[in-house]
Amino acid sequence: MDHRPLTIDKTTPPAGYTFPPEWAKHEATWLTWPHKLESWPGKIESIYPRYAEFIKYIALSEKVRINVRDEEMKAFALKHIEKAGADLAQVEFYFNPSNDAWCRDHGPAFLINPNAEQKKVIVDWDFNAWGGKYPPFDLDDVIPTRIAKHFGIPVYHPGIIMEGGSVEFNGEGTVLTSKSCLLNKNRNPHLSQEQVERYLKDFYGQQQVLWVSDGIVGDDTDGHIDDTVRFVNHNTVLTVVEDNPEDENYELLQTNLKELQAMRLLNGEALNIIKLPMPDAVIYEDTRLPASYANFYISNAHVIVPTYRCDKDKIALEIIAKCFPDRETVGIDSTDIIWGLGSFHCLSQQEPAV
Repeated sequence: MDHRPLTIDKTTPPAGYTFPPEWAKHEATWLTWPHKLESWPGKIESIYPRYAEFIKYIALSEKVRINVRDEEMKAFALKHIEKAGADLAQVEFYFNPSNDAWCRDHGPAFLINPNAEQKKVIVDWDFNAWGGKYPPFDLDDVIPTRIAKHFGIPVYHPGIIMEGGSVEFNGEGTVLTSKSCLLNKNRNPHLSQEQVERYLKDFYGQQQVLWVSDGIVGDDTDGHIDDTVRFVNHNTVLTVVEDNPEDENYELLQTNLKELQAMRLLNGEALNIIKLPMPDAVIYEDTRLPASYANFYISNAHVIVPTYRCDKDKIALEIIAKCFPDRETVGIDSTDIIWGLGSFHCLSQQEPAV
């Protein structure tokens, strides 16, 4: 039977649907198996044990759905996942070839409407590898529609550049993002801030867009929000701060903090702001990497936090754990993974249960 989904005209947003917060129950987590040598030059073999450990923890409470190129890549992935001790019954593979591994940005954005006959839809934003920095990106760009076709899910095409790491949701109508990324001329130069807000509201099912200015040093995405500010419930955010005034992240993170303090939610309420330290600078081959504890991933039973072999790891884990008393907080060493300029949140995209 042909399960090809209905493709909706880009001017018709999925009315009545919304993008749930990450802490809402998942059916699965989507990943794309890392294989691009240029993303981890000289280091890719070193990331697989930690990546497989990430899969092990997710699989304890939900399905893990992994995009792979072919049977050979599937066998290679299985070898590492099995070695990590993951529950293989929870792991599924889908043959969707990719250019790179950053599923948060090229993966499907699932929206739900529990009251609709079709309870789940996919939004397939255009993807240009963070402003055209890393061509080719043609395979990544079509992955959401390939997944929609496989499952027979309607897919919507807004027709503009958007990345999952650039948006953060509170589950009550608010989306948080950064000007440095979504208003960058390498994304949608034809759109004003107001027009970008309209797309976010219409195609994510939100009512309010809040903006911080910038991202952290070394972030090649031009400032994704998932490295700086994360909602942990409807009115509380964790935001990274740098304590050292001499550090190049200090001023820009102070600016973000002041902007967060001035924000108001739809009900007029101020944000409850919890500060999260930045790790010590992670330098590799004279390059400052975008290491941040904010790039954690919330699964059904765990909060999986990147750590960086420094004294602040323990402090960050304790702060995050207090925000999620219903989940176990787990640290996984991301010192090698961050050489790819992203960590666990960048690598994953949740599929909500409905």
